[in-house]
Amino acid sequence: MAGRMGRRVVILAAGAGSRLLEVEPLKPLADVGGEPLIRHALHAMAAAGITRATIVLGNSADAIAAAAADGPIPVDTVVNPRWADAPNGVSVLSARDHIVPGTLLMMADHLISAVLVTRLLGGARLPLALGVDRRLGHPWVDEADVTRVRTDGDLIRSIGKGLSVYDCYDSGVFVVGPELVQALDGLTNPGLSDGVMQLARRGLAQAVDIGEAPWLDVDDARALDIARAQWIAA
Repeated sequence: MAGRMGRRVVILAAGAGSRLLEVEPLKPLADVGGEPLIRHALHAMAAAGITRATIVLGNSADAIAAAAADGPIPVDTVVNPRWADAPNGVSVLSARDHIVPGTLLMMADHLISAVLVTRLLGGARLPLALGVDRRLGHPWVDEADVTRVRTDGDLIRSIGKGLSVYDCYDSGVFVVGPELVQALDGLTNPGLSDGVMQLARRGLAQAVDIGEAPWLDVDDARALDIARAQWIAA
C-alpha cells in the first residue's frame, strides 16, 4: 500500500521536553538554522520521498501543529491525552489508525538526514526496522542517555538505555507496521523500546546500519549547541 499511495511518517511530538526546558520551552519548536526542529524533520522526510506526516501532539499542541502546517508535506495530527504521564509507546498507540506496513516513525526532537531515511528504507525487510549507528563513541551522542542496541547480524536482540553490552545506537528512526501496534497493545503503559523488544523476541525486529548518515538527538542544551554550531555544516 505504501508503494502505490505514497509513504507516511508518524512523528512523536507530545512530550514536555523537560531536559531542554532551561533553554527552550517547546522542544519541537527549538530553532536550528532558522527552522524549528519539527520542520527539519518534515524537510528530511520530504527529501527522502515521504509524502504525508502524522504528528502525535500533547504539550502545546496548537503551537506545534501551526509550525508543522507550514512544512513541505501535508500533515495530519492526533493527540495523546496522556502525554504528561505516559511513555512514548502510548503516543504510538494514539496514531494506530495511521500506521500501515512500511510507515516511518521518528521522534520530533531528532535531526536526521534524508540519506538516513533512504538507507533505512532500502534495507528494511522485517515488520520493524530500526536505523542504527555503529559508530560507538561518536561525539554527538550523549552516551549516558542514548538508547543502546545489541544486535546479532541484522537482528535486534536487546534495546534500552541501560544496556551494558551493546554494539550500536538507536538513531530514533524506524520503519514499522501494525505488528508494533499489536505488540504495544499487549503491554501496560509501554515505552516504544518495550514494543521493539516484544518483536525482537520473535525475530521480527531488524537493525539497519545507517553508515555515515548524520543524526542528532536534540534532547538537552549541549545537543542544541551542537545542532546550532555543526548540523547545517554537516
